Amino acid sequence: MGKWTVSEPDRITLDEPVGTLHVRVVAGAVNVVAGEGPARLEVTELEGEPLQVTLENGVLTVTYQDLAWSELAESVKSLETVKSFFGGLRRKRRAVVSLSVPAGSDVKVGSVSAATTVSGIAGPVAVHGASGETTLVGLIGRTDVNTVTGDVNAQSVAGELRVNTVSGHVTVVAGTADKLLAKSVSGSVTLDLDTTTPTDLHVTTVSGAVAVRLPSQTDAKVEAGSTGGELSSTFEELKVGGSWGTKKLSGQLGSGTGRLQVTTVSGAVTVLRRPEAESDRIDLVKELPAAPTDPTTQES
Repeated sequence: MGKWTVSEPDRITLDEPVGTLHVRVVAGAVNVVAGEGPARLEVTELEGEPLQVTLENGVLTVTYQDLAWSELAESVKSLETVKSFFGGLRRKRRAVVSLSVPAGSDVKVGSVSAATTVSGIAGPVAVHGASGETTLVGLIGRTDVNTVTGDVNAQSVAGELRVNTVSGHVTVVAGTADKLLAKSVSGSVTLDLDTTTPTDLHVTTVSGAVAVRLPSQTDAKVEAGSTGGELSSTFEELKVGGSWGTKKLSGQLGSGTGRLQVTTVSGAVTVLRRPEAESDRIDLVKELPAAPTDPTTQES
């Protein structure tokens, strides 16, 4: 077993194999990348309490001495619990941590306001945070993200992606996930997919706008509904119908082997056809209808 106390910027190379990574911090930034050779930890900035680092039975843990998963998970359920958690801290805690671990590692990151980036990991990834932004790049396993106000940005993410947020915006660029579930209250959801294989997509919002761009050769059954939001599509196969007060956008693309289901109360829904050859997929963000302002999410 290896054990270190990090009280200032430092670099640590782990000689023992690492198969699981657990990081729990409060503020700052966490960067996790897949790398060859021994796992490495670098702390470039540190304020407040020292970090405790342990490596036991292949599990590398980076956290504070008194910060348990149960305490952290409870603190990021809402804005009120986040404020209460910060108020209970005796000293400011901020750390900028970078880690290189084997691509097949199981990665779990928890924070209150730290920005988190995970890149190149093939194993399961879980990110739990309150207000920090989450960036995911080149992941191919199951990925779970839970946040309150933090935005979630994913690029070239395959496998299975599940995102839950209250007011954070969700953006997926060049997505190839075979299963994608996104849930939001007021945050917008923007999906730009780059796969023609059957995909299972489920998006649920209350007031957040939803924009989905699909390849021309997509095979999927589409069902989108909104009570107060506008529905539109550039696919001729998809039609808008429904009774007064409840609108539906539905139809079948190709053989219909995949599925796209969108449910929202007042958010607008847009389903776009992506051209065969395209160099700039990020333009989808510009096409997203503006989400209505929810005054209950603004702080006084």
